[in-house]
Amino acid sequence: MQIFLIRHADPDYAIDDLTEFGHQEAEALGKRMASIGLDELYASPLGRAQTTASYIAKETGLGIQTEAWTRELDWSEIMSEGTLRAIWDYPGEHILELSSGKRQWGDETDHWLMQDEYRKRFSELQAASDEFMLRHHYRRENGLYRMVQPSTKKIGLVCHGGFGLAWLAHLLQIPLSLAWSVFWLAPSSVTTVLLEERSKEFAVPRCIGMGDVSHLYANGMNYRPRGLLGNHV
Repeated sequence: MQIFLIRHADPDYAIDDLTEFGHQEAEALGKRMASIGLDELYASPLGRAQTTASYIAKETGLGIQTEAWTRELDWSEIMSEGTLRAIWDYPGEHILELSSGKRQWGDETDHWLMQDEYRKRFSELQAASDEFMLRHHYRRENGLYRMVQPSTKKIGLVCHGGFGLAWLAHLLQIPLSLAWSVFWLAPSSVTTVLLEERSKEFAVPRCIGMGDVSHLYANGMNYRPRGLLGNHV
């Protein structure tokens, strides 16, 4: 199975929908996704994701299946450098695994981002993900996915930046704080995860494409740096 994880197009957060440019992005995205041959289309219940998914639905003829668990994370904001920001925008230089040069894969108990309420909420996301994957015939066992039955299905899921990286962290077994600090998903970008079935028993998630916005370049557009807070120009 292949999962096409799609961040919604350029958002107008005030109305939970898309900007004029976002509609242009979503139109180009819809045509691109139609060429892939999706079998199923899922989306977050939030307006900006639903509108983005509607362009894909129009081009593919697929119905939109709404998954409540894929909505943007409703986690507490944090004060960083005098500004209130989403938790996934916490500066990377303050992440212990980065500043110390030590990667503590699979063990984030020492990082405050993964304590108390955050760990609980991430556990809830992980459980919802595992239930979703089981519906697609993959049972998670210690980070691997036991195949209930093989699959060549292609599914698209329109979601959000913070959620998308958190889900990738779970699928790929990357510490959440690192996933948020070292990766970024552009609006309307497509990230592809293949459940690679090398054996008869297990499939291993592999990211074979990250944050692709080639549909924008093909239409003479460039991505907008939503969520990049540094020196991007």
